[in-house]
Amino acid sequence: MPRYVALLRAVNVGGRGTVTMSDLRALVESLGYRDVTTVLNSGNVVFAGPSKSTDAIEKQLETAAKHKLGLDTPFVVRSGDALRAAITKNPFRKEADTDPGRLIVLFAKSDIAGSNVKALQSAIVGRETVRGGGRHVYAFYPDGQGRSKVTVATIEKKLGVRVTGRNWNTVLKLKELVCG
Repeated sequence: MPRYVALLRAVNVGGRGTVTMSDLRALVESLGYRDVTTVLNSGNVVFAGPSKSTDAIEKQLETAAKHKLGLDTPFVVRSGDALRAAITKNPFRKEADTDPGRLIVLFAKSDIAGSNVKALQSAIVGRETVRGGGRHVYAFYPDGQGRSKVTVATIEKKLGVRVTGRNWNTVLKLKELVCG
């Protein structure tokens, strides 16, 4: 049975989109998925289930979360193979080793045009750097995200898609649970 990770956007941040991880686990289990585990309190769920398109799983989870939990937020789902590929394609190898907490993988709900990644990079006035394409963009924040003017709203506007980000440490932790 394939394993997946669901990444929720903007939950348990600033008092918005609040959901307990036990409620989130119960929701995913109620849909027939097995071996459900949550990681951290920021909306990361690892589970096993029948082979389906990740788009179909996203829609199923979003609909159930809205109806059963009153939670209206995007879910971004990746299979183990897709997560492994995202890690392999990381263009910031040095930063992943030396400063993984400031390296963010942005997981997109749909493909991102290369020209949109260039537009985002052109809009950045600080030291942040973005690279990538497809369904993953990698952002390095050398001065930390807290001081950055590169917000999720700016990122989504320039990329033209909904995204949710996880730092490199979390991505590797998720990989261990999804891929072994």
